[in-house]
Amino acid sequence: MAEVELEVGLESIVDGGIGEHIEVVSLLGTTLASSVVEVGQVLSVALAEGGTIFWCGNGGSASDSQHIAAELIGRFKKNRRPLRSVALNTDTSVLTCIANDFGYDEVFRRQVEALGRPGDVLVGISTSGRSANLNATFEAASACDMATVGLLGRDGGQSLALVDHSIVVPSDSTARIQECHILIGHLLCEIIERELDLA
Repeated sequence: MAEVELEVGLESIVDGGIGEHIEVVSLLGTTLASSVVEVGQVLSVALAEGGTIFWCGNGGSASDSQHIAAELIGRFKKNRRPLRSVALNTDTSVLTCIANDFGYDEVFRRQVEALGRPGDVLVGISTSGRSANLNATFEAASACDMATVGLLGRDGGQSLALVDHSIVVPSDSTARIQECHILIGHLLCEIIERELDLA
């Protein structure tokens, strides 16, 4: 097999990205651990009482929403009963119908109004906290007497004032924030399984 010659400077991209990742992740343990535990307990109580966890986000955050919803319905650490969890960005017919007829800012809000009930929790994932469709959905969830959680980045944006609970990753890098969001999602799954005595 031919040896690949690395272009000068490309290794620094790798080293720099890994260094940034480690730096931001280390902040999770020192500044955000209590927030992660708090949110994990909120989700655990909702599930224990028969509630549903709804997840939503745009782009990479939509993928994170699907990922964590799947971990709860399927499994995280080991086989156990499925947990009530729905990603609101997965039904293309619903998304395109709402976007076409009402506008993209409504795509999650109308679903929450249709499906959400008191005792449920909405988790919105945004690297900026400035997504109009998420912020409209936080407001709708609150009006439905649902608890609201923001997995956010940067300064939390407008979302920070709209949610009951928040975890704000202290970084301006979208990539690093997204990497931390999926780590936080996995930690929440582990807390839920422990709190519900499923692990």
